[in-house]
Amino acid sequence: MRPVDYPKWVRARARNAGGFAHTREVLRRLGVRTVCEDAHCPNLPECWGHGAATFMVMGGVCTRSCRYCAVQSGCPAPLQADEPVQVAEACAQLGLRHVVITSVTRDDLDDGGAAHLASTVLAIRDRVPGASVEVLAPDFGGSIDALDHVLSAGPDVFAHNIEMVPRLYPLLRPGAQYETSLGLVSSVDAHAAPSRRTFVKSGIMLGLGETRVEVTQVISDLRSAGCELLSVGQYLSPSPEHAPVARFVCPDEFQSIRGEALEMGFLAVEAGPLVRSSYRSYEMLQAARSGVPH
Repeated sequence: MRPVDYPKWVRARARNAGGFAHTREVLRRLGVRTVCEDAHCPNLPECWGHGAATFMVMGGVCTRSCRYCAVQSGCPAPLQADEPVQVAEACAQLGLRHVVITSVTRDDLDDGGAAHLASTVLAIRDRVPGASVEVLAPDFGGSIDALDHVLSAGPDVFAHNIEMVPRLYPLLRPGAQYETSLGLVSSVDAHAAPSRRTFVKSGIMLGLGETRVEVTQVISDLRSAGCELLSVGQYLSPSPEHAPVARFVCPDEFQSIRGEALEMGFLAVEAGPLVRSSYRSYEMLQAARSGVPH
């Protein structure tokens, strides 16, 4: 198979060598995982160079087998009880002002790992009280009890990615359902802890075979469901065994979609070829808090 000829706009940014080395040393020493590595994020050099990382808890093995995802699938190991504290310590040592926590999907657990995610949020609050916390959660099989458990910890942002247009779910995301993900997003506002404002966030990938009309419909669905923050990025196939890229979306089209989403009422939108779920997440939160669309 011939290597993919990536257009010039799909290009990772240079890293800050000193910051990159420090981030890597802290993560390795404390033994915490990041989705930056496990999902082959193209922004890893830039983010690690600035001392930012997105933590992935509950192991590196997912119980689902999505055809676009680089994370290993299979039978996960038991949860590590000390992981929340280790993640919180990494946040402290990196001096993070905004923390993003995500996880593999754990359909093997009764609560989908909700209690573990909540414990991680609380551990960060205790160790780094000044930091804002964003949780990028799996769908929990649509369980509102699991959602309640995570929201009870009071994250500043609750994110769940819709990932793609519904037509592509059976082919690329067979273990999930569009309606389940949309339902989870729509339930956040009613179940969020009253003591803290929790913003609702989601993300979608382009270049998997969707049409522009379908993209507009998904964005409209998310806004109607109460989603306030949105990330839109280019799908990049992790390997020849994964789903191929159907097309590369040009930067101008991303900006057009961003403008469309802002007109629908989103508070902050990041859209571009290398945008990923947690890219510039702190800036998005600040924009949402300011009330000035970004």
